[in-house]
Order: sequence, then structure tokens, then C-alpha cells
Amino acid sequence: MARTKTGIRGLDKALTGGIPEGNIVLLSGGAGTGKSTFCLQFLVNGAKMFGEKGLYISTEQDEIELQRHAEGFRWDLMDLQKKNLLKVVYFDIMQGDDILAKALEAIKIFKPKRIAIDSMTTMTDALIIGGLSQRSSFSLVQVAENVSPIPRTEQIVSKSILYKLVAELKRYNTTTLLTSELPEDARALSSDGVSEFIADGVIILRYFEIGIADYRSMFVRKMRYSAYEKDILPYNITEEGITITEGDKFKA
Repeated sequence: MARTKTGIRGLDKALTGGIPEGNIVLLSGGAGTGKSTFCLQFLVNGAKMFGEKGLYISTEQDEIELQRHAEGFRWDLMDLQKKNLLKVVYFDIMQGDDILAKALEAIKIFKPKRIAIDSMTTMTDALIIGGLSQRSSFSLVQVAENVSPIPRTEQIVSKSILYKLVAELKRYNTTTLLTSELPEDARALSSDGVSEFIADGVIILRYFEIGIADYRSMFVRKMRYSAYEKDILPYNITEEGITITEGDKFKA
């Protein structure tokens, strides 16, 4: 099976070579776990190491903010954009309700091999509100009615959005990361409680403190079409981005 390497030391090994090509992977974590850094690194590594085009769809940081973020790791986003290897698309959730349609149009035009959508939490919240407007070509009221006749809860609408998005992404055979906020005391693996069931893979990022020290760890909870290690992988965010030290792992 073809693999999409993340280029993150230790993670590709845990994934027995990388993410299966075409998989849609949920990246869940709380504040400070490095979800946006992970997404940028995934796309930058794809462009620089393998010449693969990457599309960053953001609902939280605009292009200037992302460039500033990347500069901290010495990643030159502007250079990659000039080479047509990277594209950043920012949607202000306060400006319009047609985010899903516009995101899919950007994918169709740019034809990336890798996609990062950061974040699904914000996008879903915006679509739940904006989708109530009949102006949207992706009216979520209509989508929800096509999926289920029972009363529309937020979870039902979130599930409808995700099924629609996943179905469209599968058409392009892209390897995709979807980020989700994960409260520290959450029992689910995503903010909506349904993404983890729909995505092909789930990678959980954790941040915790012991005394005056702080630690970060990740583990692969799920990955369709592939074997994967069950170890918890401690990681750091350094000037190189996210790094995992070989040997620094323990069983879940």
C-alpha cells in the first residue's frame, strides 16, 4: 500500500511507513499540543522532501499569522507558495456561510496531494450556524433532512457535515489531516464526539504537567488499512518542529 510520510521522526515508524495514502486522519488535542504545528510540518515536509503539493485550509489563523508561526521553525511558506507547492486558504467564519463549498472548490482547483483543515471544530460551529441560511449552496438544513428525519441536534448536523466532507475528499485521493479541539477531561476523541468514528485514522496529542515540568505525548488510536504501534510517543516542539525521540516511548 502506498504511504504518505509525515516526515516526523518516530511517527512514520509507528505508522509502519506513514499514513496510508488517501486516509483522512483526525488530529485531536487540547491547547498547546501543537496541532497547527503538526499540520504545517506535514505539508512543509511533503513539499520539501517529496515534492507533493499541500493545501492548508484555516479557519483560525490567516496567512500572515501562519507565516509568522512557520518562521519560528525556519519554514519558508512564501517560497513554497511561489513554487506552487503550498497554498494557504483562510476563511473568516464571521464572513459568510459557504465555507464547505469554497473549501472544496479550492481543493478542486489546486489539486493537492496533502490537505490540512485546521480546525474542524471552528468550521463545524460556523456551518451549524451559517447552514441555517438558505443562501448557502451547502445548506445544512437540507443536508440534515437528507440524512435523518429526526430532530436536528448539533451532533447530527456535525455528522452530516463530516460525511459530506469525507465523501468529497475521497474523490481526490488526498491524504488529509482534520484538527479538533479536545478538552482535557473529554471522554470522546473529538469535540463533536463523532469525527473519530468517521475518520480513517485518529492521532491524539496530549499535554500534561507533573510538578514544575510539562510533557507532551501522542498516540495513534486508530488507522484503517494499516498496522501501527500501540506505544505512547513523548514528543517535543523544538526549532525543528515536532520531534519524537527514538526509545522514549512506553506502552499505553
